[in-house]
Amino acid sequence: MFGKIVYISDNNAHIAIPEGTPVATNLMNMHVVFEDENKKILGEVNDVSKDEIKITFLGEITDHGFIGGVIRKPTLEASLRIINQEELSMIVGTPGPGKFSVGVSPLYDDYPIMASVNDMFSNHMAIFGNSGSGKSCGVARLMQNVFVDEALKPYKANFFIFDAYGEYHNAFKNINTINPNYNFKYYTTNKMDTEGERLRIPLWLLDSEDLSLLLNVTEHSQIPIIERVLKLVQIFAMSGDMAIKYKNHLIAKAIMAILFTNQTSSAKRNDIFAILETCSTEQFNLEAPVQGLGYVRKFRDCFLIDTSGNFTESILVTEYISSFIDEALDKYEPTEINFYTLDDLEKAMNFTLISEGYLRNDIAYASAITLKVRLHSLIISELSQYFEMPEFITREKYIASLVTKNAHKAQIVNFNLEDVDDWFAKFVTKTFAKLLFNFAKNLNNRATIPFHIFLEEAHRYVQNDNDNYLFGYNIFERVAKEGRKYGVILDLISQRPVELSETVISQISNFMIFKLTHPRDLDYVKKMLPNVSADIIEKQKSLQPGTCVAFGPAFKIPMIIKMKMPDPAPQSSNCDIMNTWTVQQ
Repeated sequence: MFGKIVYISDNNAHIAIPEGTPVATNLMNMHVVFEDENKKILGEVNDVSKDEIKITFLGEITDHGFIGGVIRKPTLEASLRIINQEELSMIVGTPGPGKFSVGVSPLYDDYPIMASVNDMFSNHMAIFGNSGSGKSCGVARLMQNVFVDEALKPYKANFFIFDAYGEYHNAFKNINTINPNYNFKYYTTNKMDTEGERLRIPLWLLDSEDLSLLLNVTEHSQIPIIERVLKLVQIFAMSGDMAIKYKNHLIAKAIMAILFTNQTSSAKRNDIFAILETCSTEQFNLEAPVQGLGYVRKFRDCFLIDTSGNFTESILVTEYISSFIDEALDKYEPTEINFYTLDDLEKAMNFTLISEGYLRNDIAYASAITLKVRLHSLIISELSQYFEMPEFITREKYIASLVTKNAHKAQIVNFNLEDVDDWFAKFVTKTFAKLLFNFAKNLNNRATIPFHIFLEEAHRYVQNDNDNYLFGYNIFERVAKEGRKYGVILDLISQRPVELSETVISQISNFMIFKLTHPRDLDYVKKMLPNVSADIIEKQKSLQPGTCVAFGPAFKIPMIIKMKMPDPAPQSSNCDIMNTWTVQQ
């Protein structure tokens, strides 16, 4: 079958086919070994013509194992043969400590393909493929392989699956039948889904950037408003003498600022009363007594307007208000996080917009009123239910609650996001990614609690959006660049890689590419991934469903892997039109 080497180019050898020699029909993608001068070079057949076979060099086989890449090319006199069993085992892996089964090789009679757990799961991974190519089944099978392997026992694993269609619940809901120490936890946004817990996000764990995403901030000028709102809502939620003193200081300064505007007295009164609706104390409310010389006025009565258009008790009320102002308190910062609700947040927003004069400023008005309207729209929408928490919980206890089910550790946590719009789903995925990243980053012992974040339909969330413009960073890009050293790993599942953030893609190490056909996606994958050759692109075009081309640190060479159907399977199959049409009601 193999004749002499005709010539050798940079990374290929061209082999003549002796005249009259039949060529094996199944030779494509098979692995061969060049032997000469005490070296063995592994190659792969990637082109077969009538007279010639083209073989790409993959690496060198030594006494110590396989080494990827070729420095010493074979000579023209090298002999050539099909890879043997021992060499194949060296390439596709063998069972052993820290190894698990990924799938089988369709080229070598379903020979098992093993991968190192560390090489596979300590690196970011991407799973690409058209709809129906087997991505969801591949992800489910990959994770099931980890849990069914009795040698691994991943009791402390933390897999977070953000599920765009509610597919994975069926694949993992009975995982405790494999081992009673394994548990699956399920959060849902689908009101009709009675099996899952309703997704809840503690408002007080959101910082200004999270709230900016929630309110769809588009301008830098809106961020200081949100920062001020978050500070005030924490202060309004405080109790104790210092809290009351600071609240009185804030209210007094806000009212004084209004009194010195050029508005009419009636407009000033409206703004002052609006301030007291958002925040009031014993000293500052409409019924609070204001002591004059020999008489007492209710606070509201100090703002009666005389015939000249002035407040009847302007001097009295000004002296009363001024007595609560303490300039030293301007530098005061809340020292602890407190429980608050969306309604509390709206009161703090209204207080900020009125007291800071945003609604009287022609330039700032549009940005300010947009935030006010978006927050109120959120409060009256169904999305508000996702922020309804019964009581205060810290970040650490909240994360612990996510991975706890009936007082037992849950290794797989599934978030079903099928019932919310893409913008809110993006907010959810970014918020949790940031929450987990910051938690892992602050651990005393780095990377001792690894988190794996699986994003189904990742192109909806991991985008080249305007986060860098607004905040100076994008959380997915930060996790992609820094997450591995803290044990926070991204696993992206997408049918449109062209829509993903280029920065994130550049940090992905392991790839499992199922069938892709869109020219833009193919071209993007080829340009963005330096280790993707034209041969890999060509291979995946003809893949069967459930079969992928895999490459990266988890695999010694790029290889075609056929994955078993997951058992049970995710709910990702097409609608059965025939049976649906013919079923009798």
